[in-house]
Amino acid sequence: MTKLAETEFFDLSRYLPKNVADFLQQDYHGNSVQRWLTAVLVSIAVFLLLGITKRLILARLKHLAAKTETTVDDLLIDLVERTKRLFLFVVALWIAHHSLDWTELRGKTPETPAKIEVAIQYAIIVGLWLQVGFWGRGLVHYGIQQLVKGKSSDDPARTMGVTVLGFIGHLVVWSIVVLSALQHMGMPVGSLIASLGVGGIAVALALQNVLGDLFASITILLDKPFVVGDGVQVGDFAGTIERIGVKTTRLRSVNGEEIVMGNNDLVSSRTRNFKRLAERRVMTNISIVYDTPAATVERVPAMIKEIITSLPNVRFDRAHFKSFGDSALQFEFVYFSLSQDYAAMMDAQQAVNLAILKRFAAEGIEFAYPTQTVRHVGATIQPTQHDVDGDSASD
Repeated sequence: MTKLAETEFFDLSRYLPKNVADFLQQDYHGNSVQRWLTAVLVSIAVFLLLGITKRLILARLKHLAAKTETTVDDLLIDLVERTKRLFLFVVALWIAHHSLDWTELRGKTPETPAKIEVAIQYAIIVGLWLQVGFWGRGLVHYGIQQLVKGKSSDDPARTMGVTVLGFIGHLVVWSIVVLSALQHMGMPVGSLIASLGVGGIAVALALQNVLGDLFASITILLDKPFVVGDGVQVGDFAGTIERIGVKTTRLRSVNGEEIVMGNNDLVSSRTRNFKRLAERRVMTNISIVYDTPAATVERVPAMIKEIITSLPNVRFDRAHFKSFGDSALQFEFVYFSLSQDYAAMMDAQQAVNLAILKRFAAEGIEFAYPTQTVRHVGATIQPTQHDVDGDSASD
């Protein structure tokens, strides 16, 4: 029996045929076949044991969570569920690799690990930090849920918050995971971060529009000038907010087409949010002929007030004899539609206009239209008709 076989913690050669025993004692990367098989069996056993343990812990936590109102146990359940099989396999691999002997592979420098040992260690490090990333995502999700707690799942503000904060949180988590994994693998993370810092400046300059939209999306999230479902007007564009993304916001115009606008453009522009109107203001001007008696003119504002106050879903504000026009007496009146909907405002305006038209017809009040009277002064000039409305003027 070789020296390697003498170090085996469990020698099967005495129980097996000679050819099988010789095969098990063959050296492969500094360890006998028997030791490699033992490591494989240990890893499988540990993997299965960890999987059973995970299920038992998960069942126990769910049983306890059903009896409590706190959200901490829900967080623990989520973290356990996010524990991947890859992580369980990595733990099993880490335990099993201790059953192997790396001394001969290290040669004259025992402090230097063998290449295959380094490969296994790197696999363990990557697997562990990947699992940390999955747990970090769970913590981010839990934190976001606490921030939007109390809001309906259909709330547009909740949808926007989950989207933007989720993207930023996941970006931070995976950045930390990658840098930490590289550091534990012996790579110079400090110089890498410094290089990224210098390169980041160049990238930031090249992507300043993209980054501007990204930070603008955070501004929209925190300030909430509008949310999904609001009807807004930005410059010459108007529509309903359908989606607020990390870079762009999408509107559906009244004509049906989709309008895509950068978040930075929205934040830096004057935005009119019609969804937050408590009521819509309507201002109207009408004109009546100069021949209307003064007593009737005095009654017109009261008539308009009476008409508007008698109609539903409108609130009267004011009515005044505004000015003397070139060819008519000018009146201005203001009222409010008590609905946010534009169509409802137009219905109210139509009802008011029809009621005024009927009332003026009943009172004998004539609406004015543009007219001009021309008078020729002189003894030899005969009366001539020049009035555009058919009236004649003479001297």
